[in-house]
Amino acid sequence: MDSKEKKINIGIGFVTGRKNFKNVIKMYVHNWKESGLIHNDNIGIHLFIAYDLHYTNTVVNDYTITDPKILEMMDSIHYLNNTVILSEIETLVKKNIVTLEEAELIFGEGYAMKRNAVLYFAIKKGMDYLVFFDDDEYPIANIKMNNTILWKGENVLLTHIQNLKYADITHGYHCGYISPMPQLEFNSKLSENDFRIFIEAVSNDIINWQSVKTKMEDGGITYADVNIKTNNKTIHVKETNGMKFISGSNLGFNLTKIDKIFPFYNPPGARGEDTFLSTCICNRVVKKIPCYTFHDSFLSCEQLLFGSLPGNLKSIKIDPGTTTQRFLKVAIGWIRYKPLLLYVTQNKNYENEIALIREKLKHVVPCICNYFNEDKFELILDEFDYFHLHVKKHYEDFKRTQVVWLKLINVLKQSNNK
Repeated sequence: MDSKEKKINIGIGFVTGRKNFKNVIKMYVHNWKESGLIHNDNIGIHLFIAYDLHYTNTVVNDYTITDPKILEMMDSIHYLNNTVILSEIETLVKKNIVTLEEAELIFGEGYAMKRNAVLYFAIKKGMDYLVFFDDDEYPIANIKMNNTILWKGENVLLTHIQNLKYADITHGYHCGYISPMPQLEFNSKLSENDFRIFIEAVSNDIINWQSVKTKMEDGGITYADVNIKTNNKTIHVKETNGMKFISGSNLGFNLTKIDKIFPFYNPPGARGEDTFLSTCICNRVVKKIPCYTFHDSFLSCEQLLFGSLPGNLKSIKIDPGTTTQRFLKVAIGWIRYKPLLLYVTQNKNYENEIALIREKLKHVVPCICNYFNEDKFELILDEFDYFHLHVKKHYEDFKRTQVVWLKLINVLKQSNNK
């Protein structure tokens, strides 16, 4: 980059709730240093950290960066805790920009709202780009080579910066333990066909039976594609079923034209904030870029944070504690947003689709309970029915969130003169 070029300010967004957060940050910062971004006079790197103390019972010190070397390398750090967000809500309400109820649609409780806080403050602070990373993903790729693994450091942030000038949104690839699903051995309790029915019932175009089956055949592990790394090609994401699919992490936004930005949304207690954003961006330039992050969904590879590179990756086996409960939590999260996804993308055929999914779940949920020896999987049917009954309210909130966001964007445009 020429020394006379305008300085580009990059916001790095983390929505986090895990105790290992500061180790994750340290790994990313060293990665940025190695890729030449740190101490580049034309690049400013600013952290935006929205943390949840209740997710895994953490404390403020788990997120407060005190390492002088890291502090020196960052241009600024913004901690978006409840106090900061409530103060911003109070200001917006006092200025009659939004009502309290409207502010809670953007900044209330939930994962999507914390992402909105990061997005909002990044725009307010004048960032040119914003890139989201998850606290269980690392800038490294695992490549399968015969009977071992080749590990490769990934210039993830640099790749986003290089491509965001030509796109509204960029998102990269994921490898490792992408889906928090233990390795299954099918038997008389749960056949492969039963599990296929279950995945089809909860799936979207990313979580589908073929992708799940492929991962399971590799022990639940996704390896980086050597061809993607070799060809180094950027792909224009095309619309499919009214969506341009993106992922919630390894995800970049061009903030130089903020009227092109949509907010995140998910139904209360659900996930899918990236999926619902995908339904809003069909008229945006979305690019899939050639960089990987390693998803450590079971936190079974934290040694990677300290430079220890295993020669092989183990399949995640079922146990009555960690893996089963993690899968239960994810399955409930998936099914909670399925009705709204159908309502948005298949509205004309919504009732028929709901009926078909309910029948599939009635058949397969008892098998899932029996296989995992966990009756709590029965909650999936109750959750599905509850979110179906409230789908119109959630759809109304989904659309209202976009209207309220536009109010905020108009104020920020006047303030930032963008």
